[in-house]
Amino acid sequence: MFKALSHFKTITKHRHCVLRHCIKAGIPIQGLKHDLSKYSPTEFIPGAKYYIGTKSPNEIEREEKGYSSAWLHHKGRNKHHYEYWADYNKETRRMEPVKMPTKYLKEMFCDRVAASKIYQGKNYTEEHPLQYFENAKARIQIHPETSAELENLLIMLKEKGENETFKYLKNLKSY
Repeated sequence: MFKALSHFKTITKHRHCVLRHCIKAGIPIQGLKHDLSKYSPTEFIPGAKYYIGTKSPNEIEREEKGYSSAWLHHKGRNKHHYEYWADYNKETRRMEPVKMPTKYLKEMFCDRVAASKIYQGKNYTEEHPLQYFENAKARIQIHPETSAELENLLIMLKEKGENETFKYLKNLKSY
């Protein structure tokens, strides 16, 4: 029961942080709907079972099973994950990344900053989200334009700070 309560507190704290960021970014409705699937049994039960508090339960489930059932469910229902944006290309006959619409790019940025704050705690700096992205960039499958746009936002966060970056995001037209 302790793990379930701790997991609930962590995902709720994260959602509230994302909501605050989404409001600043001009996408409050997305912030309200952010990660609601984490409360579904398909995601919540494995999240509670594999909760350790220092890293994502999805990583622990993946180590044990070779995949994460919670993550497979989550990424297919939440458009702020670049993994959602892959589709069949008729010319190459392969699954390939698709450019993410701006409104979901904004939410992805908010999500990444909030996750860094939650996992880094008092050690968080505005450079952490960029470092995390740079460490993963070579091995992820993300559309090149989406990648460049996200990286530019993360660099802006590092160099100009949160207030300036959220002001920019709020004025960025969504499609």
